[in-house]
Amino acid sequence: MLSRSHHSLRALSRTGRALAVRIDSPLSQQTVRRKSGPYGYTQAKALVFSKNGEPSDVLQLHTFSISPSISSKSVLLRSLAAPINPADINTIQGTYGSQPSFTSLIGTSSPSVIPGNEGVFEVVSTGDPASPIRKGDWVIPAVAQFGTWRTHAVAELDQVLKIDKEGLRATQAATISVNPSTAYRILRAYGPSTGVGGIGMRPLEVGSGEWFIQNGANSGVGRAAIQLGKLWGLRSINIVRERSSPEETEALKAELIGLGADVVVTETQFLSREWRDQLAEITNKGRDQIALGLNCVGGKSATALARSLSEGATMVSYGGMAKQPVALPVGLLIFKDIRFVGFWLSRWNQQDVAGRKHMINDIVDLIRQGKFQDVPLDEVAWNWDTDISTLAQEVQGGLQGFRRGKGIFVFGDT
Repeated sequence: MLSRSHHSLRALSRTGRALAVRIDSPLSQQTVRRKSGPYGYTQAKALVFSKNGEPSDVLQLHTFSISPSISSKSVLLRSLAAPINPADINTIQGTYGSQPSFTSLIGTSSPSVIPGNEGVFEVVSTGDPASPIRKGDWVIPAVAQFGTWRTHAVAELDQVLKIDKEGLRATQAATISVNPSTAYRILRAYGPSTGVGGIGMRPLEVGSGEWFIQNGANSGVGRAAIQLGKLWGLRSINIVRERSSPEETEALKAELIGLGADVVVTETQFLSREWRDQLAEITNKGRDQIALGLNCVGGKSATALARSLSEGATMVSYGGMAKQPVALPVGLLIFKDIRFVGFWLSRWNQQDVAGRKHMINDIVDLIRQGKFQDVPLDEVAWNWDTDISTLAQEVQGGLQGFRRGKGIFVFGDT
């Protein structure tokens, strides 16, 4: 019989070996190894902040170890990809409406937060061999403020949602939880008044050709709404900001038309006095109703959006990129019966867990069938030796007005 020391030596030998995996990204197609410390502990890194402020000022890169002993209801995860969303940056700045708790769970010297709400992970190990989630599966966060900007994590089974990874790239799986889900839910849940008094409304009718209008149409949500609307037989009017040259603006318009947009106009056109006549021409002199508006900008753009809606329509605000208040003429409330509501995806996810699973599976199927295109991405390689300045600079860059794509961390040799 082998002594306990022999068993320990063999275990150390096994855990010290390089485990070969493939990163599903154009950035890194080479064989990589997972970091492993003494006695099977997993070495991990995470971006953290211990106080609110600008990302370049407050983000730190913290190294920590994860014990090989995890509970039967837990899984050890390795990060594959995690996007940089505006809400993540606002959370770091302290301006987001819901703030996470500062803790020292990963051994930081001061109570800290791991930012990142969205991402995809590969299961490295499970605490129970009979777990419904198995080694090699892909999972996404099932809870808000999960903290995805880290190389590894331990999560309870009810904190993650398994997805079918067949035919998906890691970057695709990492970006379905926020933007496509927001567009999906708004288009499926909101629409015009039911016409029976009170605040009752009905969703836009699939296949009806009903119109919706949105600002921020080049955003992740905007692009998703264009594509889903087209698939569901709806028509869209889309407002975008002008680019640095007329040629770039026209190229953007053509790109969105290619995704399925019916009308694309610049913000200058939209805010001009001529817009009323243009809108009448688009909607057959008002006979075609614009039943839904999607606002992620605020300020003058939101006011113009509300004025463009038909009687009994609904305007849903899910963001405020301009950081300006929404001014609503009282006449729209009284004489046009326009409804103004807000939408926060995290709340709906908590209230309808089964509905969220169905929605995620539906979006994944559309991607797999080639019916839904990714948002343009700006991939940021995160390897074990990547330094804090590189990572923090990329997060800070998420505040820039025009980027070549959404920033996303793609994890390689970690």
